[in-house]
Order: sequence, then C-alpha cells, then structure tokens
Amino acid sequence: MSLIRSGFLAAVVAVAGLAIAYVDSRPGWDDTGVTVTAIAIVAFAAAAVSGRRPWLWAILAGVWTPAIEIASSGQLASSSALLVAAVGAAAGYGLARLARRGADSTTDRPAG
Repeated sequence: MSLIRSGFLAAVVAVAGLAIAYVDSRPGWDDTGVTVTAIAIVAFAAAAVSGRRPWLWAILAGVWTPAIEIASSGQLASSSALLVAAVGAAAGYGLARLARRGADSTTDRPAG
C-alpha cells in the first residue's frame, strides 16, 4: 500500500473514530452496543484493506472514545474501546493475511 493510500486510510479511520466518539458522548446516546460494533467494524475494515499494522488501526479507531470520556467525566470504563478496536483490527489483519495466502497459493501452481 502506498504512503498516500496509507495516509488517506489513516485520516478516514481517525475521522470515523472521532465521529463515533462524538456520537457516543452525546447526552441522549445510550447504546454501547452500537458504539462497540462501529469501532470494531472501522478497525476491522482498515486492517483488512491495509493488510499491515493492525495496532495502528486499532489506536486510530478506538482512542477517541476513551479520550473524550476520560476528559469529560474522568471515567476509565470506556478504555475498553481500545480492546474492542484491537480485536477488530486483529480479525481484519488475519483476514487480509488469509486472503493474501490464498492468492499466493493459486499463483504458485505449475501450469499444466
């Protein structure tokens, strides 16, 4: 993946994570399941597209929710968003590796 594509993907993931955190911080929002799922999906998709650095995608997707929550209320419970993002990113990275391995095995077959 080129540096420009990686930078663009990083910006998209950071904005998506920030948007999720913003919605989660609204007084009327009380749906942790949706927040957790959104964070996991963003991290998963980024790691699957990139196929590299799952730790980066986990941080970019998941850091905003605890950052906003800790800054506003001092509660540390939202730190689990980083764990959710890490699981999503690891799964996406695993999928990318499996896809790459499958593609490599089909191109390594002798013609005939």
